[in-house]
Amino acid sequence: MAARRFLSVLTKQNIQLLSNNVKCLPPFTAFRQSSYRSSQPVGSLEEYPDVEIVYNAPEWKYVERLLPHKTVPKPIEKPEFPSGWKPATADGPELKYFVARTKNHMIPVYLRKTFRGQRRVTIVRRIQGDLWELEKELRAVVEKARDGRLCASRINEMSGQIHFHGDYVDDIREYLKEKGF
Repeated sequence: MAARRFLSVLTKQNIQLLSNNVKCLPPFTAFRQSSYRSSQPVGSLEEYPDVEIVYNAPEWKYVERLLPHKTVPKPIEKPEFPSGWKPATADGPELKYFVARTKNHMIPVYLRKTFRGQRRVTIVRRIQGDLWELEKELRAVVEKARDGRLCASRINEMSGQIHFHGDYVDDIREYLKEKGF
């Protein structure tokens, strides 16, 4: 209630009087300054404070720490990593096929769930070379995990991918790690 009375008391004349008496308040304007055309023009450069440009300030090292890397750094060489991750050791030209790592040095084997999680498809991506040979080897790994039962698979030569019907991400990743991919 008090806010309504205060607003009714504040009229254009009262605001004009306030702005004349108090130097920090801007003069009343009847329009909103919400667009380029209605905003105040930029004044001369003497009105603004001087700015000193410093290159390679000593505080910049703290900012650099927070910025993301432009490229993913190469992993440190260790005999064994606590997470079980292994760097790629195989070379592409000497094999019939090659599975390239992602930019984060991970093996590109993924699980896609569809139909509310009822259908699971394991996808191996970034394959170069003979996809059919790799599919035969991975099919043997998958069928071993399924106790000898057949498994449906699909090869996409254009995108360099192999799809297996079911969740065999761990089995395929372990096999590719053993091969050195």
